[in-house]
Amino acid sequence: MASILNQVIDQGATYSKQITVYENDGTTIQDLTSYTSTAYIRKNYTSTAKVIINATKVEPQTSGKITMSLTAAQTAGMKAGRYVYDLEIQAGVEVKRIVEGVITIRPEVTY
Repeated sequence: MASILNQVIDQGATYSKQITVYENDGTTIQDLTSYTSTAYIRKNYTSTAKVIINATKVEPQTSGKITMSLTAAQTAGMKAGRYVYDLEIQAGVEVKRIVEGVITIRPEVTY
């Protein structure tokens, strides 16, 4: 089961968040070498439009951590408001949702 992590991101600002990857029993998945990671933001769960969150394994890949990030240009291109997101990892046919939640984009004044 995925952890819930609601976040607030400033529109037009760089975003970065490091996530520790856990098994369902609470132990850390130490070795992420064989996993790929995917993360998206959508306006709502049924929206087809999405923003890709960069999901990069932290070196060494045996640290059990993934950094999710967005560039300032990506956040500037998003309208202020509420969005949903999740981060999944996959090895072969096994897919695990690691974290999910609501992201609120706060509007910027200086642009």
